[in-house]
Amino acid sequence: MHLQSKEADLVSPLQKRKLMGEINVVPYIDVMLVLLVIFMVTAPLLTQGVEVNLPKANSEPIKDVPNHLPLVLSVDAAGKLYLNVGEKKEEPTTGKQVVAKVDSILRNRPNTSVLVKADKDVPYGNVVAAMVLLQQGGALNIGFVTDPLDSYSIPD
Repeated sequence: MHLQSKEADLVSPLQKRKLMGEINVVPYIDVMLVLLVIFMVTAPLLTQGVEVNLPKANSEPIKDVPNHLPLVLSVDAAGKLYLNVGEKKEEPTTGKQVVAKVDSILRNRPNTSVLVKADKDVPYGNVVAAMVLLQQGGALNIGFVTDPLDSYSIPD
């Protein structure tokens, strides 16, 4: 009898426990919450250029060129120009600076997408003038950035 009690003492406490058939999901939830917070903090930083009130249009999204950010010329409601390159992205730029920067960028990366992001209250002539500056810098194809329409109606 004495031997049986010694054998029972040699069995470790881990071997005496029943196997658990559940997975502890709390660590996974913690990781997901951390990722959610990270995405919520970084999402506003991903917008490029100056905030403008975009016109609405029904069009297909532009297909991204891998490893290339588009070149975006923003025109705010006051008609000031902003280019999304360099250290001073949030400061207005002149027409000559736009032409020089666009020319420099398109010489190094000719497949760069060039977009105009104009406030809906900017006069059409100012938008055309911005496009002319981009063409003088060497941009052959220029796209417009718009907000999607809820519904599309053709004017009579």
